[in-house]
Amino acid sequence: MWDGQSKTCHVHALFDAFVQAATCRETLRAFQELCEELKLHPGGQPQFYHTLRSRLHYWKAKALWAKLDKRASQREYMRGHACTSTTCLIIGAGPCGLRTAIELRFLGARVVLVEKRDIFSRNNVLHLWPFTIQDLRGLGAKKFYGKFCAGAIDHISIRQLQLILLKVALLLGIEIHVNVEFKHLVEPPEDQEKRVGWRAEVHPNSHPVSQLEFDVVIGADGRRNTLPGFRRKEFRGKLAIAITANFINRNTTAEAKVEEISGVAFIFNQRFFQDLRQATGIDLENIVYYKDDTHYFVMTAKKQSLLEKGVILHDYADTEMLLSRNNVDQNALLSYAREAADFSTNHQLPMLDFAINHYGQPDVAMFDFTCMYASENAAMVRQRRGHPLLVALVGDSLLEPFWPMGTGIARGFLAAMDTAWMVRSWGQGNTPSQVLAERESVYRLLPQTTPENVSKNHSQYSMDPASRYPNINMQLVGAAQVCHLIDTGEAPVLSLDAVSSPHPRLTRQESVARYSKLLSWCQEQTLGYMNVCVTDFTTSWRSGLALCALIHRFRPDLIDFASLEESEAELNGQLGLDMAEQEFGICPIMTGKEMSTLEESDSLSMVMYLSQLYELLKDTAPAGGQHRCWEEEENKSD
Repeated sequence: MWDGQSKTCHVHALFDAFVQAATCRETLRAFQELCEELKLHPGGQPQFYHTLRSRLHYWKAKALWAKLDKRASQREYMRGHACTSTTCLIIGAGPCGLRTAIELRFLGARVVLVEKRDIFSRNNVLHLWPFTIQDLRGLGAKKFYGKFCAGAIDHISIRQLQLILLKVALLLGIEIHVNVEFKHLVEPPEDQEKRVGWRAEVHPNSHPVSQLEFDVVIGADGRRNTLPGFRRKEFRGKLAIAITANFINRNTTAEAKVEEISGVAFIFNQRFFQDLRQATGIDLENIVYYKDDTHYFVMTAKKQSLLEKGVILHDYADTEMLLSRNNVDQNALLSYAREAADFSTNHQLPMLDFAINHYGQPDVAMFDFTCMYASENAAMVRQRRGHPLLVALVGDSLLEPFWPMGTGIARGFLAAMDTAWMVRSWGQGNTPSQVLAERESVYRLLPQTTPENVSKNHSQYSMDPASRYPNINMQLVGAAQVCHLIDTGEAPVLSLDAVSSPHPRLTRQESVARYSKLLSWCQEQTLGYMNVCVTDFTTSWRSGLALCALIHRFRPDLIDFASLEESEAELNGQLGLDMAEQEFGICPIMTGKEMSTLEESDSLSMVMYLSQLYELLKDTAPAGGQHRCWEEEENKSD
């Protein structure tokens, strides 16, 4: 057995290992070990982050908690209660999928993310707009990756960004399932006796995710988008062939001295490209060099140059045939990329050895971005057998990036926040037509965004689109214009709101029924406890004994109920509130002192608070026979 100090040191070491983990697998393993040591079960706990924070007292962790707490305090999240009844499925653990998941978790939604791989292998480097840097700093990026945007650096590798966001997501209680591939949506069954809603078929099909029901599904799996129903627009320009190359960065002094190239285009530096052409036969339109985990180069090469250098074997009018694997000499491509990198850095990089990709091959790729794709719409609603489902896209699934402008991750993050804002509206009970019309109004702006035309006040950015897009018109698209995005599986929707809202506002009758159900449950669970008689949500709770009894009913190990005195109301109330936060992750809405003076006007607050306990414990078996022992003991003493 370890003593207290040894155990504390071990927990700190586990947290350090989690922070420093350099791969997806390593991160997940380290987090699992940390949770086991802290006796935490991350799967689906509504207040997981608060429980973790209350158990991990470590100065390094506290610096991170401060960052996340500040973010969580934004009013749009409503203290994490905006979407507590919403369950979201996100397909893909790319940067945009993870960033969307984080926003939804701050809203209080249950977030489940599936990723078909367990390796983050993309070395390519992303250019970051100023707001993106500030956004990531606010999520604690610097705590996980000390070199994050140090000095004038404004870029990061995709792999490193994924690791940062994965770690934040895990700490917030997002359920991450790797080696799980989304196949398709499963409609609610005809037999609705059990009110089964929308589910997902995944591989392996025995995975527990296949049993979950979802209110929202978000596709973040890139251009291959597996969610049906979204039509794509094509933007075709003149032939543009891009080459990306990653070389090993050994982090030597010589390598550190080599200057980066932040987007040199022919029109701005014709002499450079003419010299390159004359010296090597390589003809480029532009080139970028970033120094990160790797030495990353991306360039646009002219077709004639690639033909002359033997990279492309035969000239075809069809771009797909032109760049097909059979028409490319891979060794010539490697030589072309290495020679371009060497010349553009003035031969200062001592060794240009290619990094290896996840296929075990040199990390060089040639691709066509003559055609760019964008989804015509950002979201749609599907309803079957009374179950509405909000379906949305983010990342490359929504809008493909144009790499020379460095728009990809910035627009991806903007769309992640826009999507979360839509889910917030959905969770608040707005009608499908209202939700979709507002989302499409915001989406119209996304392809036009640049670092210059988004709001300059980055510190005020939130998921509210008005904080990021100056002069935005949220009613640009009317409800009548989104009828086609509401799919009931029948004839076109005639009534704009023929589809029910996901969480419709309760009628007075329904509200009273829920109130009565909660009150009955509290009465049943506290029955038999001395000096506890629950008849309402105010005066019955002033002594603090009712809350302590409720907790004791399920966890008698937490509270010594026999030792409590009815006269010590403040202490009792504070004990119950503290235990609920530490063990169940339920944030206190008042102090023990405030509980001891509950008034009728506080009834709604208590209902909201106790509803969280109810949702957490309603399916849990109480500790057998414990709740009556105090009454029995009292009877014996009489």
